[in-house]
Amino acid sequence: MRTRFASDRGLTSRMVVTMFLLGLLYVVFVGVLIALGVRALTVLVLAGGLLLVQYFLSDRIALFAMGGREVSPQEAPELHGLIDRLCALADMPKPRVAIAESDVPNAFATGRNQKNAVVCVTTGILRRLEPQELEGVLAHELSHVAHRDVAVMTIASFLGIVAGLMTRFALYTGLGGRRNGGQGGVPIGLIIVLVSVIVYAISFLLTRALSRYRELAADRAGALLTQRPSALASALVKITGDMARIPTRDLREAEPFNAFYFAPALAPGETLANLFSTHPRLERRLEQLTNISKQLGRG
Repeated sequence: MRTRFASDRGLTSRMVVTMFLLGLLYVVFVGVLIALGVRALTVLVLAGGLLLVQYFLSDRIALFAMGGREVSPQEAPELHGLIDRLCALADMPKPRVAIAESDVPNAFATGRNQKNAVVCVTTGILRRLEPQELEGVLAHELSHVAHRDVAVMTIASFLGIVAGLMTRFALYTGLGGRRNGGQGGVPIGLIIVLVSVIVYAISFLLTRALSRYRELAADRAGALLTQRPSALASALVKITGDMARIPTRDLREAEPFNAFYFAPALAPGETLANLFSTHPRLERRLEQLTNISKQLGRG
C-alpha cells in the first residue's frame, strides 16, 4: 500500500538483506542442532506458533507491555487531530491511537501492516512538546508503519528467541552427553550452548544495525512529509534532555522497549557502544535534519 512518505531504497535493501542473512543463519542453526541429535521439529513447531502469535498480535502485546490504552477522538481530540492531518497528508489509513500513562517522554508505533497499526504516545511527551514538535514525532512513527519496518523488526528479532528455546529444550531434555561416546569428547550440551550464543549474537548485531538505520529513515521521511525538520529536531533535543530528569527506576522499566521508542530511554550516566545501540547518536540524527533543512531552504 503506497503512501506519500518518501521512499527509502536503503531501508528496503537493508530489510531484505537482514531477513535473508537471518534466514540463512536460522537454517544453519537448525541443521547443526539436528546433526547433534536435538529433536528440532518439536521446538520449531513451538517457535513457529509463538512467531505467529507475536506477528499477528504484536500491536496488542506491545500496548499491554507498555501500559498503553486506546483513546477515542473525544478523549484526546488534539492528538487525533494531528494524526488525522498527517494520515490525510500521507494518504494512508488512520491507525488506532493510544496513550500510555508514563512520565518518560516517548512514542512508538507497532502493527504488522497499515490496517492493523497503532500509534501510542506517553503522557510525558504530551506534556512536554509543542503541537508542531509532537506532529514531527507522530510523522516519524507513522513512517515506520508506512515503510513496514515494524513488521520486519518483529520477525527479525525472533531468531534470538528461537535460539534460546532450542538451548533450553536441549538442556531440559538431558542432552548433555559427549560426542563419539568417549570420556574425552566435547559435551553436546556445551556445543549447543555455544552455537546458540553465536546465533543470538549475530542476529542481535544484524537487528541493531537495521534498527539504527530505520530510525534515520523515519526521521527523514517524517521531516519531508511535514516540511518542518526543525520541529522534529527540537523534539529530539527536548526529549533527550528531559530523559536526564526522569527517575532511574522509570527509565530502566522503559529500557527493554528501546527498539520501539522514538528515542532511547537510558538512565543518566549510562552509555552503550554504538554497535549495540538501537538508535543512532543524537548528533547524527540532528545532522541529517539540518541537511534536510538546507535542502528545503527552510527550518
